[in-house]
Amino acid sequence: MKIKKKWLVIFLLPATLIFALVYAVPVVMLTATSFTDWVAVSSPHFNGIDNYIKLFQNSQFLHATVNTLIWMVLQSTVHIFIGVLTALILARKKFYWKFTRTVYMFPNIISSAAIGMLFVMLLNPSFGIVNKGLEALGFQNLPNWFSNSSTAFFAVTITWLPFAATVTILVMAEMTSLDVSILEAAKVDGATEFQTTIRIILPLMKNIIGTTTVLGATSMLQKLDILMMTTKGGPGDVTLNLPYFVYNTAFSAKQFGLANSVGVLMIIMGLIVVGIINRIYRVGKQDD
Repeated sequence: MKIKKKWLVIFLLPATLIFALVYAVPVVMLTATSFTDWVAVSSPHFNGIDNYIKLFQNSQFLHATVNTLIWMVLQSTVHIFIGVLTALILARKKFYWKFTRTVYMFPNIISSAAIGMLFVMLLNPSFGIVNKGLEALGFQNLPNWFSNSSTAFFAVTITWLPFAATVTILVMAEMTSLDVSILEAAKVDGATEFQTTIRIILPLMKNIIGTTTVLGATSMLQKLDILMMTTKGGPGDVTLNLPYFVYNTAFSAKQFGLANSVGVLMIIMGLIVVGIINRIYRVGKQDD
């Protein structure tokens, strides 16, 4: 037993060291410098919680926080629903699974910046396919989707939609591992396809749905590249999110201490969201 524990420690040590260097140490440094007035090339000096007070008095930060929370909710509800629904529909046509998996992998192969440029072209007011199609249907005075304050938020939300393809792939993969005998027993008992889906299939897939929900929600704390390629947080602050606020604060205003304070709050926000989602789905636990 002691020998097994010894080898266990030996195998875990490299991963633990890598985790400490790549994640733990930077988080500690981030937290420490968030309590300083670190600006540009000046040396950081401790200033207590002044940065956090400034943030909650900053209208841009509050707007970015609200936008980020809204996108987290949309990503973990609407986009998850679309992905799961698509998987359930495609599962009825198993012949197409291999083809579907290949097609749905495209959004994961293409970089987020490229996806952003793709949507810029699709929604271009002059030659974009969307506006051209709407004009063919008789619509007039169509907006510049990313520049109009009334449509920019919706347009950016659409660019997150490819995540639904990832959800579809993961859910379809999980469905292949379901015990066929359970589904056959339900059919013998007279359960309809809808009842089987709602009462058997979805409950058995709650772990993967919960996991994808966590991935979707927390991904909104990392979205910067698509905003860089589309709206740059505008018009005004309509599409400003926390990652872009951090970028502007750190690299435009050179207020590194203040930017690190936002980073700490984003970590806390992420942990709270993950905890709530895990509580809802009871990820990792099986029903008795």
